[in-house]
Amino acid sequence: MTTQFNDNFLRACRGEKTDHTPVWYMRQAGRSQPEYRKIKEKYSLFEITHQPELCAYVTKLPVDQYNNDAAILYKDIMTPLPAIGVDVEIKAGIGPVIDNPIRSKADVEKLGTIQPEEDVPYVLDTIKILDEQLNVPLIGFGGAPFTLASYMIEGGPSKNYNKTKAFMYAEPEAWHLLMDKLGEMTITYIKSQIKAGAKAIQIFDSWVGALNVTDYRLFVKPVMNRIFAELRSEGVPLIMFGVGASHLVNEWHDLPLDVVGLDWRLSITEAREKGVNKPVQGNLDPAILLSPWEVIEEKAKAIIDQGMDHAPGHIFNLGHGVFPEVNPDTLKRLTAFVHEYSRTK
Repeated sequence: MTTQFNDNFLRACRGEKTDHTPVWYMRQAGRSQPEYRKIKEKYSLFEITHQPELCAYVTKLPVDQYNNDAAILYKDIMTPLPAIGVDVEIKAGIGPVIDNPIRSKADVEKLGTIQPEEDVPYVLDTIKILDEQLNVPLIGFGGAPFTLASYMIEGGPSKNYNKTKAFMYAEPEAWHLLMDKLGEMTITYIKSQIKAGAKAIQIFDSWVGALNVTDYRLFVKPVMNRIFAELRSEGVPLIMFGVGASHLVNEWHDLPLDVVGLDWRLSITEAREKGVNKPVQGNLDPAILLSPWEVIEEKAKAIIDQGMDHAPGHIFNLGHGVFPEVNPDTLKRLTAFVHEYSRTK
């Protein structure tokens, strides 16, 4: 590395003093960047992630362009599933599609295990390249068992997760076996990312907000506790995030993790009032990025103020991911604003 390593993100994760409020954006790599769109004219997501040099370039691009305080590995939460026997295809305009959905305990029993060095070497090679190139921490990530299971049972994206919940209620033994298998896969996969050089980990339970608190505690929380408990020994910050799951933040807070991710539906102040006293990450509504700059600045100020007024630790992010219509210059300007404004507080 030619420049000094910027560890503000890691310090915020640990609740330590930072030079400024650190910033990164979910889905910051790709989507709205013209350079990425050019690459996508030639390569699919699958092809990009299987070429470590190219994947590292896409991952690093927003850090170079926006001066963000962390990079997040460019890949998909479905990446490890083929290794355990799930036929998944990322279809443009649809998302992950699975041709062999889970329908019975027998289907769950057929699932195998992952050997990262053999099954996803391209992911690990990408991380190793980035470990040499970046002057900010690289965030590795994985999908949580509930969210992965929802795709595996529904066969693709869903609005209501009826099949998933029906399977959970009707086949509790098969469900818990599925959670155990996906939990083991996640632990093995994430540990390999850390070994390769990832400096922090975010677990995405994107769709778990479909469950109520009682069902979360019974059907999901045990495997999440196991995942985070086993990852604690790796010594890197652990972040939890989901969409539309504000009613679960206290359940997440109970888990052995470091940072609670918030979407835009729950303010930092409200989270603190609910008893969340760990570092938090979030939580500008990404739709605001299409507003005039005056609106963006006002909303960002409020989030920074709340993050700095309620210790310990705040990482500025969006309440979900960057979408294609966002102007990259807006993200660059927002990053600079967060850095500058938080330094004056």
